[in-house]
Amino acid sequence: QVQLVESGGGSVQAGGSLRLSCTASGYTYSYYYMGWFRQAPGKEREGVAFIDSDVDSDGGPTYADSVKGRFTISKDNAKKILYLQMNSLKPEDTAMYYCAADFRRANVVAGTADYWGQGTQVTVSS
Repeated sequence: QVQLVESGGGSVQAGGSLRLSCTASGYTYSYYYMGWFRQAPGKEREGVAFIDSDVDSDGGPTYADSVKGRFTISKDNAKKILYLQMNSLKPEDTAMYYCAADFRRANVVAGTADYWGQGTQVTVSS
């Protein structure tokens, strides 16, 4: 059974940094496309960053315009961990952050991935 568990959230001041982790188990990690999403209270879920599977890589990671240049998605295949390094955080980055995985890139990007973590809260104060 596929499981995704996020960690690393917390409270920081604007301009600070956090690194989120998503630890995966139960599947062949390298075959899956993965992504980070976030959802703030009263807002729709937003795709933040996406990374291709190792067996079908089509270019580098992609990012939402709102985080481009500040966030970096990466993964450690040996440890089966997906990361999101978040720098220069802003109050508008405050949200619950989720990781997602699917065999199909389109499903991840569309927010309809088969597998999701439980989320980790990020709060940025001004």
